[in-house]
Amino acid sequence: MRALIEAPTGVEMRAVIANRPEAQGLEWAKGRGIATDAVDHKAFPSRDAFDAALVRAIEKHRPDLVLLAGFMRILTDAFIARYERRLINIHPSLLPSFPGLHTHRRALEAGAKVHGATVHLVTPALDGGPIVIQGVVPVMAGDSEEKLAARVLEIEHRIYPQAVRWMAEGRIEFLAGGVVQVRGAGVSNDTMVSPRNPE
Repeated sequence: MRALIEAPTGVEMRAVIANRPEAQGLEWAKGRGIATDAVDHKAFPSRDAFDAALVRAIEKHRPDLVLLAGFMRILTDAFIARYERRLINIHPSLLPSFPGLHTHRRALEAGAKVHGATVHLVTPALDGGPIVIQGVVPVMAGDSEEKLAARVLEIEHRIYPQAVRWMAEGRIEFLAGGVVQVRGAGVSNDTMVSPRNPE
């Protein structure tokens, strides 16, 4: 969230909304004059009821984009359809590899030589939406989950603002078959970058 707000994306961040009232990002955003709200999922009897309340909180700000950052809730199909092609998420793996949780552990257990992060549009298929950009990091000998996670986080902070900038500039094209193409992004739609080599 901080990386998105601080980066020169060309997007006005109108609000930060969390499903956990204690989320530290709320106070951080409030301290920078950004509107905040908390919609506690535990206060609602169903996923549908929570998502309806979340929509009400979001629509107060009439956003063009809804950016998920560490939002660990499965959203309903109706919510996703409302923000079709405007709902973006970042996932800490090179999708379609390792969707879901514990991605760094699973990458290490699988003996992956590279790992990374994916910015994608949200669809009803969990972590299965069209890929906008991916960032690749090496898996080093002796890596722990924590070391690998830190390396991936560094690349997340680069590729997510880049994807948002492309959206703001109108450079995202939707092709047949659920494929995204970025005009002027380089060799391919799934542009891959890597941080500096770790010491």
